[in-house]
Amino acid sequence: MPEQLIASAPSMGGSPAVLDHAPLVVARDLEKSYGDVRAVRGVSFDVKRGEVFGLLGPNGAGKTTILEMVEGMLRIDGGSVMVDGVDVSRQPERVRSSIGIALQKSAFFERLALGELLRLFADLYGNTAMVDELLGRVGLQGLARRQVKTLSGGQQQRFAVAVALINDPALLFLDEPTTGLDPQARRNLWDLISRLRADGRSIFLTTHYMEEAQHLCDRVAILDSGRILALDTPLALVQKLVESGFHKDVVVWPADLEDVYLDITGKNLRES
Repeated sequence: MPEQLIASAPSMGGSPAVLDHAPLVVARDLEKSYGDVRAVRGVSFDVKRGEVFGLLGPNGAGKTTILEMVEGMLRIDGGSVMVDGVDVSRQPERVRSSIGIALQKSAFFERLALGELLRLFADLYGNTAMVDELLGRVGLQGLARRQVKTLSGGQQQRFAVAVALINDPALLFLDEPTTGLDPQARRNLWDLISRLRADGRSIFLTTHYMEEAQHLCDRVAILDSGRILALDTPLALVQKLVESGFHKDVVVWPADLEDVYLDITGKNLRES
């Protein structure tokens, strides 16, 4: 396994991109408590411009709390977050108006058409929605008159990304975007995320799929019990583990069952 991981290392972290040296997000010594429970304990990290930054950790580790503090949705008890030079604690509304958020499960008016929903959300930003352009960017071209309730799971996730792009944000938050999707829809969403990154956007990603993080993220932070335990590129973290003497007890094949599934059924989306 170690040899295979290292041999495939060029694919880790998505496609190459030129990153601006000035971070888009600067978080320092973040603290958040709920009564006697310290949910976030002195967390610090940066998100560079034009990178996919992954926040990984088990349930209850503090991922959602950190996301909501950076997004300006949750009061920060201690420390600070700057988003594109704006202090989140002092100007949360300004931060919220300049970012895009796509949740794992978004609740839309199911009987409204996609075009109607995009225009509705654009009105909230004081913008005019370019409906066909937005839908085309997420692979939903020609579906402006379709109702949300008629969409597949993968289509609903891509529509949530379209809504998040309405204000043309430099920073996009994707919270477990592929949970529950079939392999074709998951790979399709990976391609969409890679394209958004290639456009120069920074993407803050949470996921429980380590293969997904390894494929998409330029850097990942591994969080547990409210603390960041490791932060580096996927390749650097794997190499460090290998150099420590780690080895798997089972033989790892150069393909897995998902590869077999996609080879047999194809990579094209199956959408009605």
